[in-house]
Amino acid sequence: MTAPRRFRFRHIFLLSLIAPPALYAAGGEAHISGFLLIVAAMLGGGKLLGALSERFGYPGVLGELIAGVLLGQSVLRVVPASGEPGADMITLLAELGVILLLFEVGLETKLQEMFKVGTAAISVALVGVTLPFILGYFYWAALPHPVLNDGGSLGTVAIFVGATLTATSVGITARVLGDLGKMETIEARIILGAAVLDDIVGLVILSVVSVIAAGSAISIGGIAVTFGLAVGFLVAAVLLGNLIVPKVADQVTRLKARGTVVVMSLAFALALSAFAARVGSAMIIGAFAAGLILRSTKIAHTVEKEIQPVASVLSPIFFVAVGSAVNLRLLDPTRPGAGGVLMVAGVLTLLAIVGKLAAGWAAPWVRADRLTIGVGMVPRGEVGLIFADVGRRAGLLGEQTFGIVLIMVMATTFVSPLFLKFLAARTHRTA
Repeated sequence: MTAPRRFRFRHIFLLSLIAPPALYAAGGEAHISGFLLIVAAMLGGGKLLGALSERFGYPGVLGELIAGVLLGQSVLRVVPASGEPGADMITLLAELGVILLLFEVGLETKLQEMFKVGTAAISVALVGVTLPFILGYFYWAALPHPVLNDGGSLGTVAIFVGATLTATSVGITARVLGDLGKMETIEARIILGAAVLDDIVGLVILSVVSVIAAGSAISIGGIAVTFGLAVGFLVAAVLLGNLIVPKVADQVTRLKARGTVVVMSLAFALALSAFAARVGSAMIIGAFAAGLILRSTKIAHTVEKEIQPVASVLSPIFFVAVGSAVNLRLLDPTRPGAGGVLMVAGVLTLLAIVGKLAAGWAAPWVRADRLTIGVGMVPRGEVGLIFADVGRRAGLLGEQTFGIVLIMVMATTFVSPLFLKFLAARTHRTA
């Protein structure tokens, strides 16, 4: 009796994965139920593999990406490809996931902590943004084309690839340092301060590149205007928000209906994201600014606590959706020309690591473990994925280029926790 039960369960499980696209295409109620099954597979698969990844000491985002690859067009074909029924709805949910992710980053950003190691953090951040960008840009521009020219124009793609190398994941580094009991060290404060600055500058760069991708001609003047607009919006939003929002927040707390604070905060984040897009910046800049503004209010702790369950639902959809866009066939080592693609991905990953490691030596006047600072800046994590996904949806990164960038993001996210743990153990032995 045991064998048939296993047989039936396995086939029911496989059917639950294969059925969603077919049901979605059927229309009517089946149309809706098919979409719900797709979302269920993305949430369940993403969380299960994310939890498994964390069990082995790696960021959950790696497991969610792998779940996306398995559920995508390369393997199980559960997540609809672009142009298929349901794809637009998945994109919308993923977009909401990104907004919530950046909103959370803003809420968790402690600007006062960054100012305590201000000059060191600024120096590390400047090198950590500038050097990877230069390395990524010139490496991509020097590659033989049209071998990898499967997206936008060479110059624009090179700028975008350089931009993806500038990111640093605050969340992943903070999680690893916290697990190691190193959050109060000078290295941790410098890393987190520099990572926050990295993300702010990186988001501004992303905003500039997104405008270019929308069809604007590349010129020094145009880039300067777009850069100024992104910075100006962020600064103006935070300054004006800090004058107005705390007073509004005080009034909101007087409303006793359940969930009022978190719902109004989420509405504020969505509205500011939309406004940022309308004035020519990027939605993620608006979401980040909303988090920064609410961070200074009395309701910050409540919002941060209550927004987590919502983000826990939508954020995995984004990471799974990103993973599902990877075409494994293009990276198959047995495919003609795939060896060159994998070599390009390997070199790009090496440059991404070297560029951030060098940032550890950007503040020689501070007595700290420079290698630990450099390694802590390496993981691209969720921020790098946001960059890559924006490029893919803008038509800048074709399937092949997107796959290469994703390999770089995953590799840097994978190696950094390993080396941070090794360095912590080494320091403990020599103490």
